[in-house]
Formats: sequence, structure tokens, C-alpha cells
Amino acid sequence: MKAADIMTKNPCFCSSNDSITSVAKTMRDNDCGAVPIVDNDRVVGIVTDRDLVIRGLATGTNPAAMVGEIATRNLCSVRTDSDVKDVERLMSDNQVRRVLVMDGDKCVGIVSQADLARAIERGDGISDREVGIVVERISEKRGRAASRGDTSPQARL
Repeated sequence: MKAADIMTKNPCFCSSNDSITSVAKTMRDNDCGAVPIVDNDRVVGIVTDRDLVIRGLATGTNPAAMVGEIATRNLCSVRTDSDVKDVERLMSDNQVRRVLVMDGDKCVGIVSQADLARAIERGDGISDREVGIVVERISEKRGRAASRGDTSPQARL
């Protein structure tokens, strides 16, 4: 199973100069929780619903401020032909809920926890147990995932 098989295709995009409010409305209107940021035809970041709350609202950032001010710049991405096991490992190791799927320099999709869950329902060869492990690791308090030292086969997915 490859990333392209389970990803949500054709994500919405924004510019780092778009306002926080504008991006929040894009998320609302498109029922999505993450929007890649593209400047000059290059993906430069991603803004998530969590970024809007933690780095925006909770810090008192002006809603008219540019979304680039609160975006995540350290991107986690895979290629369209990457194995889903690699996607799961990337999500677990980096404690991220979404991974960009790239075709060259272009973002063509996003794999989220929800995409993994839908793949279980469709019978795409992904087990509920392995997705449960991914969700558990993503949700661990920061630092515990890296220091856990678990070497069991289940830990390696």
C-alpha cells in the first residue's frame, strides 16, 4: 500500500501572506484541519487547526496577522510511492497527525490519521492495531516517544 492510495488528494493551499482569519475560513469551508503554505510554487510550511489555536488565539495574535507567523516550517513529507508503513513511522517518530505527499516539489495530497482509519474500513491492508499504535505514539507527551527505548517488533511497526 502506497501513500498515494490512501491520501486525501488536491489539498487547499494558502500563502504565508494570507491572514490567519482567511486560512481559518478556508479550513471551515473545505472541512480540513491543515493547509499547506505555498510561496513562489514551493511548499514552505503548513498551518494546522492546532497552530491557529496554540500559536495564534492562545498567544493573542491578531487574527489579521499573516499565517506565516504561526505556521509550522519543519515539514514531514513523503513521496507518492512511499509505503504506508513509512508514513506511519514518520507520523509516530515526529508526533504529527498529518504528512504531506509530494510529487517532486509539488504537494499532491495529505495523509492524516483519519486517512489511515478510512483505509482500515476499506480493507486496504492496514490493521486497526497498527493505526492504534501510531495514534498512541503521536499522542504521547513530547519526549516520551524518543526516550521510550521500546525495541519490540510491535514498536517498530
